[in-house]
Amino acid sequence: MNISIRKGLTVLMLTFSAFAFAEAPVLGSEFDAVAQNISTDNPAKIEVMEIFWYGCSHCYQMEAPLHAWVKKLPSDVYFKRMPGLPNPSWAPMAKAFYAMETLGVSEKLHTKLFDAIHKTKTLNPTDEKAAIDWVTAQSGMDKIKVDQAFKSFTMNTSLNRAAQIFKASGATGVPSLVIDGKFITSATMNGGNEQALKTTDYIIENVRKDKAAKK
Repeated sequence: MNISIRKGLTVLMLTFSAFAFAEAPVLGSEFDAVAQNISTDNPAKIEVMEIFWYGCSHCYQMEAPLHAWVKKLPSDVYFKRMPGLPNPSWAPMAKAFYAMETLGVSEKLHTKLFDAIHKTKTLNPTDEKAAIDWVTAQSGMDKIKVDQAFKSFTMNTSLNRAAQIFKASGATGVPSLVIDGKFITSATMNGGNEQALKTTDYIIENVRKDKAAKK
């Protein structure tokens, strides 16, 4: 753990200890510091980033409660997704994520892709060719255009970034939630999806207090 993270933890832990909470989540148990600080897209707000894999059944189960939770986020918090990439077998789904973003069909196909893997079981998440065919069929776009999106010049940069963030987060599995680039929690650490989201709320509240104290 680097010095800046350690200093930030000291301040935030003091805030945590002063914050009234029935059964406060415990640092090192229900949540932890990331392995390395991760830069956020908008430092003026609090970022919540889900690290996930379309092939993960636990990520699929997290979708419904997470969607409901995101709809209620306050204006100073924003949500983003990041494909997990701890090993090459997860690359086809990471490519699908970025290709759908490039093609502008993420909102339309995100849930459908999860369903194809876990509900209808018609797609192998480690098969890139099958993923290209699936996106082509579901989007109604020309296959050449979809294929180009999967194999674009910027794809390797995106994949490298995903792999770096997974490592920096210290995640040991998915889905994991990274709050403000400093803290990580998960259903595994909390014993369930709803509990993980409650711990995320707890961290958000205290990060907010910490940011206010520094102004």
